[in-house]
Amino acid sequence: MNTIKPSSDNQESWDFVIKPVKGWLNIDIKEIIRYKDLIMLFVKRDFVIFYKQTVIGPLWYIIQPLFNTLVFTLIFGKVAKIPTDGTPPFLFYLSGTILWGYFSSCMTQTGNTFLTNAQIFGKVYFPRITVPISIAITAVFQFIIQFMIFLCFFIFFLYVGSDIKPNVYVFLLPLIVFHMAVLSVGVGLIISALTTKYRDLNFAMNF
Repeated sequence: MNTIKPSSDNQESWDFVIKPVKGWLNIDIKEIIRYKDLIMLFVKRDFVIFYKQTVIGPLWYIIQPLFNTLVFTLIFGKVAKIPTDGTPPFLFYLSGTILWGYFSSCMTQTGNTFLTNAQIFGKVYFPRITVPISIAITAVFQFIIQFMIFLCFFIFFLYVGSDIKPNVYVFLLPLIVFHMAVLSVGVGLIISALTTKYRDLNFAMNF
């Protein structure tokens, strides 16, 4: 975050000097709200770029988790025969794939914030935190699409008689997703600051 303060240097003719605000919790919520239109513009930009660069567009949101789940079910369920405590293996690995995909997407894209938006940052001032926030919001839409697929399979396994029962902790899902968003963005911001100097982290981050 940045603030604009009057300059006290008599040798310079600057009207304002932009300086960083020090501290861990100095986040200007009012400023973020004031730039909410910019955040939604970034969200729209990310969707448009994703659709233009793919042939089947948003279908990748469905294909990717399903393919990963099939691989995990085959390797861990059929080959390694790791138990899932009565939960259907496909449903078990699908839930983990969707949740991890949300965290991974937020952290990876946030970690590339300064590299992918260098031209914008160098031209005009705006709260830099708006970019990671837009990344988390974009990933939420992806998560919602994949979660609907999970619900369809959950209902299917209930219909065929699988012994699965939701408990009261299911109501904590929004809080869990919010926690993952904050954690992934926080870790991604640390990595993004380091990648400006150490570009190797850009390649190592996927691991």
